[in-house]
Amino acid sequence: MICFQKVRWKNFLSTGNQWTEVNLTEHDTNIIVGTNGAGKSTILDALCFSLFNKPFRKITKSQLINTTNERDGMVEVEFTVRSKSYKIVRGLKPNKFEIWIDGKIQDQFANAAEQQKYFEQSILKLNYKSFTQIVILGSSTFVPFMQLTAVNRREVIEDLLDIKIFSAMSEVVKAKLRSKKDEVRTLELKKDSLLDKVDMQKDFIKTIEETGNEDIKKKQSQISKIAKEAHGHINKNEKLSKELETLDSKLLGLSDVTKSLRTLSDLRGKIKQKSSAAGSEYNFFNDNVTCPTCTQPIEESFRVNKIADLNNSINKLQTGLSDLESKIKEEELREVRFTQISQEVTSLTHGISQNNTRISGLQRQSRDLESEIQRITEQIANRNTEHEKLAEYQNNLAATYEKVAEQKELISEYDFAFGLLKDSGVKKTIIKKYLPLINQQVNRYLQMMDFYINFTLDEEFNESIESPIHEDFSYASFSEGEKMRIDLALLFTWREIAAYKNSTNTNLLIMDEVFDSSLDGSGNEDFLKIIRFVIKGANIFVISHKEGMFDKFDNVIRFEKIKGFSRIMPTKDVVPHYEP
Repeated sequence: MICFQKVRWKNFLSTGNQWTEVNLTEHDTNIIVGTNGAGKSTILDALCFSLFNKPFRKITKSQLINTTNERDGMVEVEFTVRSKSYKIVRGLKPNKFEIWIDGKIQDQFANAAEQQKYFEQSILKLNYKSFTQIVILGSSTFVPFMQLTAVNRREVIEDLLDIKIFSAMSEVVKAKLRSKKDEVRTLELKKDSLLDKVDMQKDFIKTIEETGNEDIKKKQSQISKIAKEAHGHINKNEKLSKELETLDSKLLGLSDVTKSLRTLSDLRGKIKQKSSAAGSEYNFFNDNVTCPTCTQPIEESFRVNKIADLNNSINKLQTGLSDLESKIKEEELREVRFTQISQEVTSLTHGISQNNTRISGLQRQSRDLESEIQRITEQIANRNTEHEKLAEYQNNLAATYEKVAEQKELISEYDFAFGLLKDSGVKKTIIKKYLPLINQQVNRYLQMMDFYINFTLDEEFNESIESPIHEDFSYASFSEGEKMRIDLALLFTWREIAAYKNSTNTNLLIMDEVFDSSLDGSGNEDFLKIIRFVIKGANIFVISHKEGMFDKFDNVIRFEKIKGFSRIMPTKDVVPHYEP
């Protein structure tokens, strides 16, 4: 059983920086009163926020922090489960989430969501939906059981009956089932691979034994052909090398042609220059008897001798130039021959290179064939090893078949277990067992509130309602007051079932505005009788606007807003309104 002891808060909603604390076990019945906006419903949001990190009412987390102080929002709740004491501390600005067990703070989870999951599943064993169905009957912001979806109704019932473990087990089995199916698929692939290996190894051994020697002969024949072809290319290269040697000798004899041509061309230029200069001087003495510069007459004997000498020099230069031109033509012919021989050398060199490439390729083919011959020879010599390898493949294949069979058997078992753990399995059987008790208790509480209808939930948690006047009623067919009676009957029933199962049993029961809207005077009286005389072992808190009912409760808690902040008034200030 969860025994809630106290809850306190500060800088939360309209509460300021002073702690507001409510003792949850001091009195059996408590009424919380105050004007609208005084903060009397804050206890609902404080409890839900501290336990589940979300308020009870439809407000955002950012709206929970007091708008005046805007920081250090804190909510703490203390409770016991069996022999252990717990304190949950939840903060806003800064964010905080602490779990204290027997006065010691617990190590923080790296992930706040994981810490919350651990708290709900391992400590509280309640989620938000179940808590609000068993502990709290709220006002308009609350979604009663009858307005929940079928999925959420199932979730509440499973929490009550402590059978959510089957859902968790179902997920575990589902995961194992998925894992085993994946494993079988992997094994099937391995099996197919081994089958291929066995077939290939059998073919390989057959090839070795039947065609090994024949392959060797074929490859040896190929090697002979390759050697013959390579020898032909070698012979060609020998002939080409001899031709190249002859041409190289010829080139050697012509190697000076370029230098010789350059020397002769330079000499021709110099002769032409001298001949031109001698011709100019000859023309000068031949045409002039007087110096054109100084106008003095040139001595005739000197002029005649000079002309004769220059004419003789010009004739010699012309004769030398003619001989030189003949020599240059000879050297130019040698140069043409040099070029032709050089081209022949290049062609021969290229041919030798191509032959060498072919020879290298043929030699590589020959080496590959020799390696193949060596491999086949070794395989023939090592047939026992290949048979051993075949036996290994066959043994692995047999073991894989066995593993596949084992895993398929496990899959069959997991399939059976998964079927039992589904909603239609064990859970359905348990729910079916408790449904008569649930329906009996709901109708019992309805009769206590003078509401005589036959209310029935089926295995899918759909209601059927019969009244003395009408058949086939639904929850939506009733007035708000009648709906409130059904909601109360369900709330009391859930608490009774929880106490019976000792799964989600708790001392705390809070009801918000049940007197103020839907219940009439008669309904209020019936309700008060139930919470005082029928509900046992509970600390009940009723939030109400009405102040004329103090005498019906053991304790009165009054909230007032002073200078913009909510606070609880001292007991002495409330006593005058209380009629014991």
